[in-house]
Amino acid sequence: MRHSLVRLLIFLIVGYTGAQNIEVSGTVLDNTGFPIPGVNVIVKNTTKGTVTDFDGNFTLSDVEQGATLTFSYIGYITKEIVVSDGQKLTVTLDEDVAQLDEVVVVGYGTQRKKEVTGAVSVVDSEAIEKLNPQRVEQALQGQIAGVNVTSTSGSPGAGANIRIRGITTNGDNRPLILVDGNVIEDLSVINPNDIKSVNVLKDATAGIYGVRGANGVILITTKTGRKNSELKFQVDSYTGFQTSSNKIDLLDPLNFAIYVNDAADRTEYFVYPQEGTDWQDEVLKTAVISNINFSGSGGTEKSAYTFGASYLNQDGIVGASKNNFERFTARLGYQYDILDNLKFSATALYTNSTKNNLPEGSIGSVLYSAVNINPDLPVRDIDGGFSQPNRISQIEIINPLAQIANTHNITRVDRYSGTIGLDYTFLEHFTVSSKFQINYSNVLNDVFFPIVNYGNGKSANRDVNEVQDFSDLYTDYTWDNFINYNNTFGEDHDVTVLLGMSTFRTRGHFYGESGLQLRNGSNSVSDAFVDGWIGDRVEGVLSDRINDASKALGGDQFDSRLSSTFARLQYSYKGKYLISGVIRRDVSSRFSTENNNNVGYFPSGSIGWNVSDEDFFNREGWLNSLKLRASYGIIGNDRIADFAFLTRLNGEATIDPGDPNVVDENDLLNGVGAGTIGNPNLKWEEQETANIGLDARLFNNTVSITADVFRKQTKNLLIQPQAPGIIGVGAPGAASPFINAGTVQNQGVEFMIAYDDNFSDDFRFNVSFNATYLENEVTSLNGRDVPPGGEFGVGISQNDISRMVVGEPLGYFHGYKTDGIYQTQQEIDILNAGSPTGTYSTVGGVAPGDLKFVDTNGDGQITDADRTNIGDAIPDFTFGFNIGFSYKKFDFSANAFASVGNDMIRDYERKDLFANRGTYMLERWQGSGTSNFVPRAVAGANINTDLFSDFVVEDASFLRLQNIQIGYTIDNEGFKETGIDKIRIYLSGNNVYTLTDYKGYDPSATNGAPIGGGIDKGFYPVAATYLLGVNLNF
Repeated sequence: MRHSLVRLLIFLIVGYTGAQNIEVSGTVLDNTGFPIPGVNVIVKNTTKGTVTDFDGNFTLSDVEQGATLTFSYIGYITKEIVVSDGQKLTVTLDEDVAQLDEVVVVGYGTQRKKEVTGAVSVVDSEAIEKLNPQRVEQALQGQIAGVNVTSTSGSPGAGANIRIRGITTNGDNRPLILVDGNVIEDLSVINPNDIKSVNVLKDATAGIYGVRGANGVILITTKTGRKNSELKFQVDSYTGFQTSSNKIDLLDPLNFAIYVNDAADRTEYFVYPQEGTDWQDEVLKTAVISNINFSGSGGTEKSAYTFGASYLNQDGIVGASKNNFERFTARLGYQYDILDNLKFSATALYTNSTKNNLPEGSIGSVLYSAVNINPDLPVRDIDGGFSQPNRISQIEIINPLAQIANTHNITRVDRYSGTIGLDYTFLEHFTVSSKFQINYSNVLNDVFFPIVNYGNGKSANRDVNEVQDFSDLYTDYTWDNFINYNNTFGEDHDVTVLLGMSTFRTRGHFYGESGLQLRNGSNSVSDAFVDGWIGDRVEGVLSDRINDASKALGGDQFDSRLSSTFARLQYSYKGKYLISGVIRRDVSSRFSTENNNNVGYFPSGSIGWNVSDEDFFNREGWLNSLKLRASYGIIGNDRIADFAFLTRLNGEATIDPGDPNVVDENDLLNGVGAGTIGNPNLKWEEQETANIGLDARLFNNTVSITADVFRKQTKNLLIQPQAPGIIGVGAPGAASPFINAGTVQNQGVEFMIAYDDNFSDDFRFNVSFNATYLENEVTSLNGRDVPPGGEFGVGISQNDISRMVVGEPLGYFHGYKTDGIYQTQQEIDILNAGSPTGTYSTVGGVAPGDLKFVDTNGDGQITDADRTNIGDAIPDFTFGFNIGFSYKKFDFSANAFASVGNDMIRDYERKDLFANRGTYMLERWQGSGTSNFVPRAVAGANINTDLFSDFVVEDASFLRLQNIQIGYTIDNEGFKETGIDKIRIYLSGNNVYTLTDYKGYDPSATNGAPIGGGIDKGFYPVAATYLLGVNLNF
């Protein structure tokens, strides 16, 4: 009996202990390490629960051991955790992509993605931060179908070209960019770490912005604080190094000597070549880069705020500190609820940048000389000075290291941007908004040319020094006022109406002056630049530093205005059937008031059908959602110089005074005359855009698919046709009038597929792929001839190699096709005998080893009429690939981009006997049958070999690994007393590898010109960058 009682007592004690409840506490964070207030923490299958406080903390008492806690919050994936005694939880909630995608930014507001009827793509902050871009544009490449970003240069601080769905006009193809609703022309002012999301409007949805939206619209939203949240800070910093991602394969001194002897048909030029110099190794160096970004955010019951600052310092891989770029940014955002229905918002942004410039991307640039200078020359002569390439007769090829040392060109930029806004809600369904935005920029440029001698007859030689100062001032403002009505009728009918007006004005003033000969015989940059730069730009500011009086280099100014009214109606029936319509009226100062040419009306509309909301749709299957959509609209374009409708007195004129005894030209009268001829009948360009698309989610929303088919036709192109000199356009400073003529069409297909899934609490995986196919064609020019563009070669210079012709892509390359190499004189004689004139090639004499041009018109001889389309710089296909995963505390991401079908002209080779050559010349023709691809060596320029042909047009298709990154996150368990919430350390590589057959530095580079683009005169290569970084949240 006693033993039975003991056993019963032990059972009761153990049973009571096993059922004893516990207290559970912890913190809930988002995937960036910031606390999430207001998260619901519920004991599963009970009503017991709580919510997290401002710091994301929670405490639950009397919880049964082994119970399951459920953590849920709007926009995040619900998570369940089994608890045990004494456990301090740190819970990280991942964003629910399916929910977050429901809201996207559109013109003058937001919209649930489910109800968006246009082609709108989004890039979020996580994707941008993983790429570590120095500029925002770099983060868009490969992320969005239909968006192609090309570099103008790889130098620090250089800009980029963004093209949305192709080149739509022969003029300005830049998209409209707005940051928090503020128009921004230069994205260098934006710190990429400040961005919350980038939304791209690619079709008629851009019509709400009228004449400024023809090339697409990029809407950037910056990060903001949260109401009812404690002040939190984030520090992001990285440092690393950069190297050239590519070198051009050039002849070494021995093979160079053999080539020169072969070209000159003699052997005594180079008998014992010297060791020589690899000039690319001397010019392209490892450069350092560092960046730090600091930000903070928080909020009270009625307010939310954010602030931050960043500093970037980047040396160039060419010239190091002589090509340095520094940027400092500061940002402030504030929102305050004055009343429950009256909200105030304000933002302020300041950017200061300083860039040291080197000559690049043209004849006479540093890299142009490095590629062409003879490799047998040492860097310095026996006296220790820089060597001089006097053997090369061409005047622009100099010692590139001497050029770097003697270049002093500094650009400093100060930019200020600000916005203030009010939103007032009344009668429940109406909201009136007013927003004023202003931008101010001051661009100062100082240039010093010292006394220098680069060699006999070099064009850059100076026997007197010179200082040049330039100042550019820009100011623009936008004032938007609109009212929004939103209501639901009978539960099924959702109506949103937007009515608004917008006023935009932009002004600019340019001034420049120069002066010769520094005082006291100085040749020092410290005497030329006061404190490194000149702050005040007024006439005569140079007088204290120079002997000769300063002289004006010129001045100019512009002032344009745009006044607009707009309306948008959106209707949804049960969320299934969607209709949207937009009408905008623009009045622009860039066109004449005659016949109301300055007024334009631009309508657009779209429809959508959420098939998955139909009763017949089985959402429990593999297809979870499906939406079909279509849009059509007309959007204007006023990207043209101011006052093009007026004839201006900006030309030069010389007249006879009327005295018959005056015969000396010195007695003629010089003055101004008509410059650019005006055209009062000038109108807007009009772009008709049509789009059909679908959005789908599959397999429990883990797979998303978007597909679009589009066509854009830009009509009434603003062009300057070729005009006879009799109307005065041949005079100095004069130009043809602009007219409306011609149509350019872009059509194509876009496709995106993405997979994102959490396989467990420890493992998340995502991958995406996008592809774009594009066709570009000039379909009409109204019988007009558009002046060709582009320049190829030096010596035998050709200035009409890029053209705009009906039936061809805009800016296609116009030249000779080749069919191998002439192997024997007999082959040439046979062709001459069959020619109607007895000479087969009328464009220059030919010899064995020369290029064989194709008689494309079949008239039996080679003439200028045989030139044809031999390529273009527009890619046929572009692809983007992104992959990432996280496992416990490790994360990995990679991004690649490919371009297929884009051609580039190899024009960085100087035609001089002693200029270096590419290694492909090792495969040159050296006798019958030796080569049918590379012509013979020639002494200098050769008419046949150097005429513009497909021999110098190369397929510049490429595949580039743009970013690869691996990171490790340390939670706050080890240092919670310090207040640190999270530390993430990462290694990253940008532009790590490029696969291409193109021989030049960068297959992705272009000068951005629609006519004359894709001509490579030695583009500055994009740098391969390797970084070590840390993200700190506290």
